[in-house]
Amino acid sequence: MKKYLTGFALAAAAAITLSACGGGDPMSASNNNSQAAGSTDSIIVGSADFPESQLIAKIYAEALKTKGVQVTEKPSIGSREVTLPALKDGSIDLMPEYGGALLQYFDAATKASSPDDVTKELTAKIPAGLGLLTASNAQDKDVLAVKKETADKYNLKSINDLQPVAKDLVLGGPPEWKTRVNGVAGLKSVYSLDFKEFSALDAGGPLTLNALLSGQVQVADLFSTDPALKDNNLVALEDSKNLFLSENIVPIINQKKSTDTVKNVLNKVSAALTTDDLIQMNGRVAKFEDMGQIAKDWLKSKNLS
Repeated sequence: MKKYLTGFALAAAAAITLSACGGGDPMSASNNNSQAAGSTDSIIVGSADFPESQLIAKIYAEALKTKGVQVTEKPSIGSREVTLPALKDGSIDLMPEYGGALLQYFDAATKASSPDDVTKELTAKIPAGLGLLTASNAQDKDVLAVKKETADKYNLKSINDLQPVAKDLVLGGPPEWKTRVNGVAGLKSVYSLDFKEFSALDAGGPLTLNALLSGQVQVADLFSTDPALKDNNLVALEDSKNLFLSENIVPIINQKKSTDTVKNVLNKVSAALTTDDLIQMNGRVAKFEDMGQIAKDWLKSKNLS
């Protein structure tokens, strides 16, 4: 199995190591505490439990530090079932989110798909006490990926093409996919897909990639900015029915910490961030480069530090 730990999937292991350097418990207030002299603002920046979320959170943290904000970092907290309650109760104050997936979490029946429609609905449905800052044009969408040999064997180009063969294939994805509309439930209701089995793995990380490359699963949930797609000659199936909504990166924040300084800094970050930037930086993460240095390099390249 070790030979399959290539590309962006390796970044998950690296991210765990990087997170551990901060003190172990991601919810510990002492984890990665950084204070700037004379700071009048303070904020706790969290992330979900996959490398790209950790990377974007690191960018937020480094950008805020340059403006004198006292930052505490709590990376790799978990899925939305954990992070959203943490945002509400103040265990964390800020983290990067993905517009479409977050909207579907709040409203499984949403019909929004474009960036503008997703943002409009999400703004209306976000829980009291939480807020959204300016969304970035950068996107990272879930994709159903298969090996090229599988695509060739079954003539697969879109998710819809899986209908005749899904009963013979195993689907792999994060545990929460078992019940989410942007997961097993949506694949059944939108595409009428009944897979042979669902294998609970991780969020586009090494378990999912390894399982796909080794043949343990034949269809896998990966991310569109993952260099592993190209590195392993995988085929991302077209989502012709828009099950996976637009996924613009957007900061979600506890309103108590939404100061002018914080908003101005993060809005500039969002304005500068592009999808190509994510792909390039994810490639560096896959090579085990330090996320803090990647974040600082990106901020410098955009004149934000």
